[in-house]
Amino acid sequence: MYLPPAFRQDDITEIHATMRAARLCNFVTATSEGLMATPLPPIIDDKEGERGVLYGHVARANPQWKTAPIGEAMALFTGPDAYVTPSWYATKRETGKVVPTWNYSAVHAYGPVEFFEDADRLLAIVTRLTTLHETPRAQPWAVSDAPEDFIKAQLRGIVGFRMPITRLEGKLKMSQNRTAEDRAGVAAGLASSDRPSDRVVAGMIPE
Repeated sequence: MYLPPAFRQDDITEIHATMRAARLCNFVTATSEGLMATPLPPIIDDKEGERGVLYGHVARANPQWKTAPIGEAMALFTGPDAYVTPSWYATKRETGKVVPTWNYSAVHAYGPVEFFEDADRLLAIVTRLTTLHETPRAQPWAVSDAPEDFIKAQLRGIVGFRMPITRLEGKLKMSQNRTAEDRAGVAAGLASSDRPSDRVVAGMIPE
């Protein structure tokens, strides 16, 4: 990922927070048959390794896990994004030398991938993933709420993966390269948008 200094994120805690907030990633492997990608919700375990480890699962019928990866795998996380019109810049009124752009947040994680079929490891992963997303609910559902035989049958339909993160690239492009006046204009413009995602980005523009 192209990382100009103004937009580069180096704080690993902030990068992990961006990954968790995105919730879904695109899990990509290069293979002899070309690139393969699967959208999936991973677990980010920051207690393992220097940069953390990703855990997740794919459908057993998904050919991605059966096709040997070439080199490292890649997980792409996308955060809030918004179109930025030059009309919001103070610079437009001053010089007219402005163009449209896009503000966004993104993280690319890289690492070797291990696929596994062990039922106990799979159960641990789906239990952790379920707990992660069910805990905020008033009445959380648990894997143990379903019949044990049913869960065992469901586990036979998936394959797990573990990806130790060897490299992390974080990018937060939120008009940091513009003047304070331009940033204020962008924040105000996005805050008045009908799009909820635009209003989220508005709150991320630095003063």
